[in-house]
Amino acid sequence: MTAKHVEARFQSFDETADPSQGAPRLKALRAELARQGLDGFLLPRADEHQNEYLPPSAERLAWLTGFTGSFGFVSVLPDVAAIFVDGRYTVQVRAQVDAAAFTAVNVSDQPPSDWLREHAKPGQRIGYDPTLHTLDGFERFERAAKAAGVELAAVDQNPVDTIWSDRPAPPLAPVTLHGEALAGESAAAKLDRVQTELKTQKADALLVTDAHCLAWVFNIRGGDVAHTPLPLGFAIIPAMGRPSVFLDARKLSNAVRDALAGSAEISEPGDLDAALKALGARGATVRLDAAASAVAFARTLEASGAKLQRGADPIAKLKAVKNATELAGARAAHLRDAAALARFLRFVDEEAPKGALDEIGAAEALETFRRETGVLKEISFDSISAAGPNAALPHYRVTRSTNRKLTSGFYLIDSGAQYEDGTTDVTRTVVVGEASAEMRDRFTRVLKGHIAIATAAFPKGVSGAQIDAFARRALWDVGTDFDHGTGHGVGSYLSVHEGPQRISKLGTVALEPGMILSNEPGYYREGHYGIRTENLIVVEARKIAGGDREMRGFETITFAPIDRRAIEPSLLSADERAWLDAYHAETLAKVGPLVDAETRAWLEAACAPL
Repeated sequence: MTAKHVEARFQSFDETADPSQGAPRLKALRAELARQGLDGFLLPRADEHQNEYLPPSAERLAWLTGFTGSFGFVSVLPDVAAIFVDGRYTVQVRAQVDAAAFTAVNVSDQPPSDWLREHAKPGQRIGYDPTLHTLDGFERFERAAKAAGVELAAVDQNPVDTIWSDRPAPPLAPVTLHGEALAGESAAAKLDRVQTELKTQKADALLVTDAHCLAWVFNIRGGDVAHTPLPLGFAIIPAMGRPSVFLDARKLSNAVRDALAGSAEISEPGDLDAALKALGARGATVRLDAAASAVAFARTLEASGAKLQRGADPIAKLKAVKNATELAGARAAHLRDAAALARFLRFVDEEAPKGALDEIGAAEALETFRRETGVLKEISFDSISAAGPNAALPHYRVTRSTNRKLTSGFYLIDSGAQYEDGTTDVTRTVVVGEASAEMRDRFTRVLKGHIAIATAAFPKGVSGAQIDAFARRALWDVGTDFDHGTGHGVGSYLSVHEGPQRISKLGTVALEPGMILSNEPGYYREGHYGIRTENLIVVEARKIAGGDREMRGFETITFAPIDRRAIEPSLLSADERAWLDAYHAETLAKVGPLVDAETRAWLEAACAPL
């Protein structure tokens, strides 16, 4: 089997980081800070919506430092600068950032606010862009600044923008309608539910700054950022009356404008400030998610007389619980994606042993198979196509300089797709050649953790934090673990990383029927190999005979073979073997009819009983 070599349309493999630019750009920034009467600057990797994926015009941290990870923060002072990352990026930051210009700090060792308290000198004036810092996050800096005796000064013009001469223009992708046939509920019905929540909370209005919430509640999508179909904009939803949306008119066709006008007043984003001041002028109580909304909006509301009601955006919880239409779409999208993935896994099985297939070629082949469905809209994130030691980096991104051949050992592919009816995310680790006894042991322990989550039954009200350890027990038994959450929420033709639901030590929200999550334990031996096995699961009601509690469990909706060659059968219990055999039988039954005869024959062998 061969795949036509088609270059990836949705993923670039170019190395955009250039550590050599860090020092001169830092020097230019310090000069601009001095011109503005500032001694330092606080720069998060963020835009006004706190998106995971930023439009190119908002990638200020990457431009300044060269670091391209999804989380980062930079603190600049006259004689020292630091870049903060989490445990996912400790290796990447060393490769992409000039260590002589920026000191890399793990946020778990020292948060940026603590670093500021330690390094800032009394009397210094530290600038910040109030549109990029969340209210909760900024208050930590306010406490640190007070302790250090320094002043925090809001800037009207971000100093990075001033020195970024070739900064891209803000995005203007067309807004599209996500009709009721896909959404399962009209925008009017969603807005009615949100307004009911606001009345219950005794709030006069809700400020919506999260573009995912904006897209969901108004049944619209867009293309302003990579991999997630977001229209960047804002909304104000009153407890009574018509909402207002703030979207650039250049993104709106007549048809979209007419549809939106049925639900809301339409204004330009530049009109948001005046609308917030109008809320303040009448003393309104405005609900605002302090963990996700910019401090600039909170300050405007407070200064104009509004009362802030800090709390989670109620749209986020409503969005997390999928309706029957969204769940049917997710199941359909996953079966379509499963057929493409089966073709890909067969392709890897046949081509990798020949010695010519590399990480980029594999990622391009997978995107090609997905595009051949005829309905692929985007990939849901940059595919993590990782061979050998590269797979030990959980968030590895292949570039032309890091590209490796798929030689003997493990190959890990973590990927996903955006279809109008659903968002997918799946990881498989496959054997090329032979796997050592240690590799099979670790692979099987990861599988045991995966099965423990897939088969978990738990009472109503239980959160992801309470079951996260299920995925780790078999690894803990041999003195090891993995340093990421076991599962994240997934949207409905929205973000592949959706909150508030999650399976992790930080997952405090109760898991409710209709929520979609990932189930992805892993194991990573730095410099050698990495393992992750990921399916998406749906929380469902569960009846247990003789039980006296309302229970929950999971439905698995991802179907792809788990490499039997990497399993050490003696480590699996009878129940675990039964689950695996049943999962493979279901995979063959569901996916077999969707693929060509040759792929079905391969699938039959891959899904045979252990």
